[in-house]
Amino acid sequence: MPPSGSDVAYLERILMGMGNPLLDIAAVVDDDFLERYDVKLNNAILAEEKHIPMYKELAELPDVKFIAGGATQNAIRVAQWMLQVPGATSYMGCIGKDEFGQEMIKACSADGVNVHYMEDEEHPTGTCAVLVCRGERSLVANLSAANCYKSEHLLEPTNWFVAERAKYFYIAGFFLTVSPESVLILAKHSLTEKKVFMMNLAAPFICEFFTKPLVEALFYCDYLFGNETEAQTFARVQGWETEDLGEIAVKISQLPLAEGKQERIVVITQGGDPTVVAHGGKATFHPVKPISKNEIVDTNGAGDSFVGGFLSQLVQGKDIEQCIRGANYAANVVIQHSSCTYPAKPSFE
Repeated sequence: MPPSGSDVAYLERILMGMGNPLLDIAAVVDDDFLERYDVKLNNAILAEEKHIPMYKELAELPDVKFIAGGATQNAIRVAQWMLQVPGATSYMGCIGKDEFGQEMIKACSADGVNVHYMEDEEHPTGTCAVLVCRGERSLVANLSAANCYKSEHLLEPTNWFVAERAKYFYIAGFFLTVSPESVLILAKHSLTEKKVFMMNLAAPFICEFFTKPLVEALFYCDYLFGNETEAQTFARVQGWETEDLGEIAVKISQLPLAEGKQERIVVITQGGDPTVVAHGGKATFHPVKPISKNEIVDTNGAGDSFVGGFLSQLVQGKDIEQCIRGANYAANVVIQHSSCTYPAKPSFE
């Protein structure tokens, strides 16, 4: 049941995310479409020049769907869906001043999220083509304007007001490639104002090639999320001679933490295997709700929806067990839908 009365007032703008917004443009296509744009099934690539006309053609198909995407935005949308309190969440990132940008604003606002996008006049809105053919999917991402966010936008009074209202911040590691300055501004704000700052390892390449800004941000991080591959890559880069996820999670939780922060809680997912949670010097393992293969439609949004479900419970003051329950529920629902989508209302209690 959604919160009511004073709970609703408390939850207003309680959670803020910042990241790389991408408009998912999803449609069913045929083999000829894939061949014309040289796209292989079951693949995920960055767009090249030859792919650019594809987005306009895709957008004009009769069954096309526009979905506000990108890792952090997905997590925030799912948290908003789970909370069922309009305006409980806010999101910032950079879009283009174009038709796709307007679709992004419309889509994410319709989900109940307060959007405060920076609008770039020189680059088009970041898009991800979701091509469905014979029941299989291929993704072609064109980051474009998402790479152009500047910390000046965050510090504008009307946007900084959003940060001041929020009590929880969530940022996926991908954003460290765009505006590490913005990440540190929010991280340090969380320390001085005694708020909760959370991150996601996001991808192995973040752990390998953006180690310095990642470790700088981790110094302020209260909750860190990731999957098994990302955690093991992080451990290897740190020179830890172990692939044991429990041990890795504990080691990450014990990395230096800013004075004034209580502790760092690390949450590592393993697909269908138990989720690892480390804090207080030990790791615990939490089973994942089983689901049959024929019920799975699309696993692309599984990790983001897991985080979104977790955050929805955390901002309500729930304990770790309940946060994990919410996370598993959200991920279970989303993987039974195309892209990061879900029914009108959750049935989670």
